Amino acid sequence: MPLLETARLRIVPITLEAIEAVLDHDKERAEAIVCAKFPRAWPNDDLVALGFPFSRELLREAPEIRLWGDSLVLLRHEPRIIGSVVFHGLPTDGIAEVAYTIDDRSRREGYAAEATLACVEWALAQDGIVAVQATTFRWHLASLGVIRRIGMVEVGSREHDTLGELLVFERRR
Repeated sequence: MPLLETARLRIVPITLEAIEAVLDHDKERAEAIVCAKFPRAWPNDDLVALGFPFSRELLREAPEIRLWGDSLVLLRHEPRIIGSVVFHGLPTDGIAEVAYTIDDRSRREGYAAEATLACVEWALAQDGIVAVQATTFRWHLASLGVIRRIGMVEVGSREHDTLGELLVFERRR
């Protein structure tokens, strides 16, 4: 994924080198690699487990597949990371799944929708990608707002192992 820019944001590809620094719990090294400061509570094990559900060995084996489209969200004119957008790897069926998060201190500013829209549009322009999906819970109003603002429509639901029904949204080419 190339560097993407929006009116307020720079969306920077996540590299294997940066992920390895995060997995090593070496925040200083990770910040030096990406040339930006992480939020105080980032990166943490929970966030890494959600965004990168692959082992270090699998990441090293095929970073172009495992880290496909994954990016850090920075303010455009400040070297400060405020979030991330990830795709859970290069899809084999033409349907990418996007997920996103914005640091608590930067929420309610429209950054999640701005960054996710740029990444979804990039993904839909890639050969072989016919759709991008996102999932969220019915009760997660902020996430529902982001998903709807970027033009996704509800296409179904599925059960989460412990938390109940997940709504599935999609945007097609």
